[in-house]
Amino acid sequence: MAKKKIPMRKDIVTGEMFPKKELVRVVKNKENEVSLDPTGKKQGRGAYIRLDVPVAKQAQTDKVFDKTFGVKIDPSFYEELIAYVDHQVARMELFGDGK
Repeated sequence: MAKKKIPMRKDIVTGEMFPKKELVRVVKNKENEVSLDPTGKKQGRGAYIRLDVPVAKQAQTDKVFDKTFGVKIDPSFYEELIAYVDHQVARMELFGDGK
């Protein structure tokens, strides 16, 4: 049986490539609204960030998504991102998978 190819994506904070399951997608839609996309299927331009709290905090400090999407993003979005990443990391540690 052939090995299944693992999709890789680039973390926009560190610039490193990671398996898609280890990242969370952030998407900007046509109305310039930026939101988390846990399913990876929302319409719009997407960017990925690794499921790592220090990386999410660095994204907040550097305003990475403001620069990437070219729009002013509310600071509460970064707080939501950090909380989501923290939750997902705890979940992976507890259950041993990304689901």
